Amino acid sequence: MSLAMCKEELAEYLAVVFPQVKEDFAIDDLTEDSVTMRLLTADRHLRPGGTVSGPSMFALADVCVYAMVLARLGRMALAVTTSCSMDFMRKPEGQAQMIAKCRLLKLGRTLAVGDILMYSEGSDKPVARATMTYSVPPAGSAASVAG
Repeated sequence: MSLAMCKEELAEYLAVVFPQVKEDFAIDDLTEDSVTMRLLTADRHLRPGGTVSGPSMFALADVCVYAMVLARLGRMALAVTTSCSMDFMRKPEGQAQMIAKCRLLKLGRTLAVGDILMYSEGSDKPVARATMTYSVPPAGSAASVAG
């Protein structure tokens, strides 16, 4: 299956549907099967001790799978997270940006499953791993043609 949106179209659409966090994330790379995104780390993303917080890493993982679903299926503003499993494996390195590499494992008619590995920028050691499942709106519904 080919991409329904290129990297630039996807970035523009995410900025429109989530203006409140458009300064938080950037798309580094997009292919038919994967997306690499980064959390543009700011003070609001840090926990006491000065490292990236768990909720900020969750947000990065979540937006990665959402972006991958959008890239493959097109503008579907109401695709929603239905399940998440996340393992925190090591402390992020200081205030470095977080890099997330998401692979789309399954894209069905009603569900999409993605696997995400997150790294501190400049490190090859994973900080966290997440698996997320998204509910995909039925084809032809108002949600599948949003935006």
